[in-house]
Amino acid sequence: MTKRLIWVGIGVTIGIIAVRKATEAKAKYGPEGINRKVGSMADSVAGFADALRQGMNEREADLRIALGIDTEAETRTGQ
Repeated sequence: MTKRLIWVGIGVTIGIIAVRKATEAKAKYGPEGINRKVGSMADSVAGFADALRQGMNEREADLRIALGIDTEAETRTGQ
């Protein structure tokens, strides 16, 4: 009788662990999980593009000053 209770307890424990793992996998790889992942990646790409655009604008301003096209005051005011 004791052995049966032990095996039933082990079986229940394994079942609970399996259900939890399946639920986590569904949340991670299901439609909602994939949407969250794609949204996160899109935000990362947008952030990278903004940083790149800002760096390009700064470099262009430096080059315009170095070539004498603009003065530093004109560049800062955006003229």
